[in-house]
Amino acid sequence: MEGFMFFKQFMQIVNHLQIYFPSTICVNPSSSISKDATPYLFFPTSFKKMSSYLDLGGCRKRRRGGERVFKFKTFGENGCPVEFDGSFRDNVKALVEYGHLEINLCGNGVFSWSFQLEVHRHPPLHVVLFIVEEQIQASSSSSTNLHCKHCQYVGWGHHMMCNKKYHFLLPSKDTVAACFNCDETSFDDPNPEKGKFNLVELKGHILHGVFHSNGFGHLLCVNGVEMGSDQLAGYQLMEFWDRLCTGLQARKVSLNDTSKKRGMELRLLYGVAYAHPWFGRWGYKFGRGCYGINQPIYQKAIEAIQGIPLCLLNHHLSISNNDVSVIFSRYQALSDHSMVTLGDLFHFMLELRSRLPKENSIDSCNPATVETNCRWSPKRVEAATRVIVEALKNAEFRWVSRQEVRDAARAYIGDTGLLDFVLKSLGNHIVGNYLVRRCLNPVTKVLEYCLEDISTVFPNSEALIINNSKAKPRCKITKVQLMKDIAYLYKHILKDQKPTLSTGVFSAIPMATRIILDTKFLVKEYTEELSMKGNSNCSNGKTFKLLCTVISRSDEIDEGLKKPLPPYECVCLKENATFDELKQEVEKNFREVYWRLRSFVVETIVNLSVKGLDLVMGSVEMGQKLVFIGSNEDQIGMDDGGGSGIVDCLCGAKEDDGERLISCDICEVWQHTRCVRIPNNEEIPHVFLCKQCEEKIVFLSSLP
Repeated sequence: MEGFMFFKQFMQIVNHLQIYFPSTICVNPSSSISKDATPYLFFPTSFKKMSSYLDLGGCRKRRRGGERVFKFKTFGENGCPVEFDGSFRDNVKALVEYGHLEINLCGNGVFSWSFQLEVHRHPPLHVVLFIVEEQIQASSSSSTNLHCKHCQYVGWGHHMMCNKKYHFLLPSKDTVAACFNCDETSFDDPNPEKGKFNLVELKGHILHGVFHSNGFGHLLCVNGVEMGSDQLAGYQLMEFWDRLCTGLQARKVSLNDTSKKRGMELRLLYGVAYAHPWFGRWGYKFGRGCYGINQPIYQKAIEAIQGIPLCLLNHHLSISNNDVSVIFSRYQALSDHSMVTLGDLFHFMLELRSRLPKENSIDSCNPATVETNCRWSPKRVEAATRVIVEALKNAEFRWVSRQEVRDAARAYIGDTGLLDFVLKSLGNHIVGNYLVRRCLNPVTKVLEYCLEDISTVFPNSEALIINNSKAKPRCKITKVQLMKDIAYLYKHILKDQKPTLSTGVFSAIPMATRIILDTKFLVKEYTEELSMKGNSNCSNGKTFKLLCTVISRSDEIDEGLKKPLPPYECVCLKENATFDELKQEVEKNFREVYWRLRSFVVETIVNLSVKGLDLVMGSVEMGQKLVFIGSNEDQIGMDDGGGSGIVDCLCGAKEDDGERLISCDICEVWQHTRCVRIPNNEEIPHVFLCKQCEEKIVFLSSLP
């Protein structure tokens, strides 16, 4: 029996290590393995110490069904693995009951759980989700170090510190290996705190998100295939994260958008194409801008750069850069509709990218010009088309009105009906080595035509191809070529603007680009209001629900009710509950959530005069919002600002937004180094004076 139990535990350790170190547990490649052969397993030298961090007992619910494997594509949905019908804290507690309890993975006294998730079976691919519960330590050296910098950057600095954080991690192979190596080196260290939270603190996870116990969270990193993920794309990770946030009933989640693809900032690329960042696909919107940027300024920047006319842009760039003009013509030929603005072009290119296969090319254009399903013969249609093209050539590639083209063609074609038919069919079609473009003049409201030479775009084109159902496409484009074209336009139009794009209407491009790139913090609101439906958040026969929040007596005296209140919490009561019992429930809930309120005692209720033994039901309505005033015996950590000084920058910023700051050595006011003309690649000077203090010194020195 003992031998059997040892073998069972041994195989469980092997299963864990296959997830963490698949490259270190393998079949001997030098031997030929038959069907019945026994494979050789190779373990790292630190196997014994490593296995001590993986507790094989698990929790009660996990042992009932044995070692469970959950589906990655459905994990986080309601019922997978648990019904999410409570508050955020209750949902997290219910979720970890189905996890595998890991002992000493993140240090002594830190609880963590693991979930094995199957991405797909053929070929087999599994990832491990870790949930780490981090508790605020009252013995920390400074209360300001406990404040969440991510909350400060996104504008939630007024929130009170929570008692707990919950880290959700999908570690990569490298981060797990580094975690175990770090723990191995400090295994015999007399200081048990050494290496604590090392899994949480390591960089390079596939996904890392953190929640405060009040339901506010931050997505810290998402690293798809390009950034080291093992066959998990960025959109798959975001869908997984979005399911978790929705299922757990998070309140709001922020992120710092620094996503890139092939060196291109996605918040700029997708902003121009779709008017929202890449994360906007999952509902993330403008949260807070750096350098004093607000939402109206951001929106105007998006509109300005999207609305740049392609015809003007092509005219200015074709003088010094013919490649941009070639790319414009190439994708204008692919489009069924006329692309007028820069936003139209990038939108079409990104949409085309989503339809292209990874390797194989697809038909890029149908170079046909006019329809042959008409009462005129193909020869007459072709003759009229040539005449119109020659008339546009004589216009020296400038835009001319439809009436001018028609009048010039009538000298050779007397049938006006044929000319009208050809002019109607020629819009944005290829004729020989030319693209006939048609556009409505926004000023005169007159239809105009223009000719573009595309011989360098499609050099093997025939003289003329008439459109019919049997016509074969002749041009192909690959995804590789498309990405090269996107990167080229991104570099030469959006990032590295030439002097020709620094004047007139084009001066808006560098300014708008800078504003969009300075807008990094995005927020998604998952739960706008706590639900009052069903039995969510209630148990033990408690069916009467109220939305409650609290305010400290000192804050009420100093600032009244102007100071932002903590988010409302849903408090459940029995139908015969009294106000004394309500106050006890409110104290219990808010003590559990907030570190500052761990000794909070409710005294009164705002705008409600009742006695302690009065029944709640009948005095207030179900779902009503109540504000409770109370006091704290323990005043440690009462400062919830988390700031280290006053921020008053030239750009208008009044709070720390995560960008590099410098403090004046006289007034000690903080400003952005970029705003005071200190480049980011230069070190901060040892002595710095702001402009106001410098002017005062100069003025005082001039006095007699």
